[in-house]
Amino acid sequence: MKRRFAWSLLVALVLGLCVSPVFAQATGTVKGVVRDQDGKPITEGTVEWQNQDTGRKYTLKLNKKGEYFSLGISPGKYKVTLFGADGKQIYYMTGITVGLDELVQDIDLKKEAAAQATGQGLTPEQKEQLKQQQEAQAKAQKENMTVKSLNEKLGAAKTASDAGDFDTAIKVLTEGTQIDPNRDLLWFKLGDAYRQSAAKQTDPAEKKSRYEQAGNAYQKAIDLKTANPDPKDADANQKIAAYYNNMAEVYHKSGKNDEAVAAYNKAAQLDPTRAAQYEFNIGAVLTNSGKVDDAIVAFDKVIAADPTKADAYYWKGVNMIGKATLKGDKMVAPDGTAEAFNKYLELAPTGPYAQPAKDMLASIGASIETGFNKKKEAKTTKK
Repeated sequence: MKRRFAWSLLVALVLGLCVSPVFAQATGTVKGVVRDQDGKPITEGTVEWQNQDTGRKYTLKLNKKGEYFSLGISPGKYKVTLFGADGKQIYYMTGITVGLDELVQDIDLKKEAAAQATGQGLTPEQKEQLKQQQEAQAKAQKENMTVKSLNEKLGAAKTASDAGDFDTAIKVLTEGTQIDPNRDLLWFKLGDAYRQSAAKQTDPAEKKSRYEQAGNAYQKAIDLKTANPDPKDADANQKIAAYYNNMAEVYHKSGKNDEAVAAYNKAAQLDPTRAAQYEFNIGAVLTNSGKVDDAIVAFDKVIAADPTKADAYYWKGVNMIGKATLKGDKMVAPDGTAEAFNKYLELAPTGPYAQPAKDMLASIGASIETGFNKKKEAKTTKK
């Protein structure tokens, strides 16, 4: 019995020696206290440790004493970043080495600011880091000042435009483009100011010149917005479509109707949610150009996109009337003309074109037959 027990014990010891140390991991510990530039603990936010070789991140939350702590962080060189409660970066440092022992890495923004001001006690890596931070801060400060100045220009231009003083708006916005010529919004607003001022000109040459300058400004806005896409701007295409829309109006006012139609088509492609409105504008241009058949096609597209747009039915009817023929003393309009006017009256019985629509129906000897009037008549009969 004793030999069996001794053998069993020996086997157990041998097996114990062969067990893999599953729970013995080669990791270290990091901890520290974070203080602001007044020396007070920062109690809300996180400290992120990112391994510069593997990219692995450890996000450590600050407690009410400004402390953070982590067990089980893999050895290596780390970038340490302090984020505020709003998730914005406040401070970072790189090249922090983590070993198997406990590492205390405090972040004292007051001391860091003093050290950065003098550059004393910094390693070459930290000096380069300081240089990059200072350049980034200077760039951010310059950007903030520029944005502030440009917002003041935009505000002044809007005030002037609202008062009908477009020349002042043009002057202010031109100054804005000289401060920074790469802001598409400035050029768009400048285009608007030139476009609106052109309508007030009595000299044909000056009017033409202002429309041309408006078109150039809109094109500049389009080029800038297209060449510098911002992935964070979810409405970029809608904005470019608006630029094309206003440029199309300038083309139309300048008698360049083909260019106007092309610009409206571009707007509709970029912003399908407003395609009906852009197609309606195309129909208006074609109507004013006397291109009746093309105008009817355009208004049919509007109706297909938005069957409730009353004005599209009215202007479709107007263009169809343009194709009417005379048979003796009677005007004969193409099929569908009366239906178009009646549909307008059904959707907008008291609309701005209600009386003209009725007059058009009378001119072709058609009666007013709309769902609106039928319901009304049925109600009257029931009484």
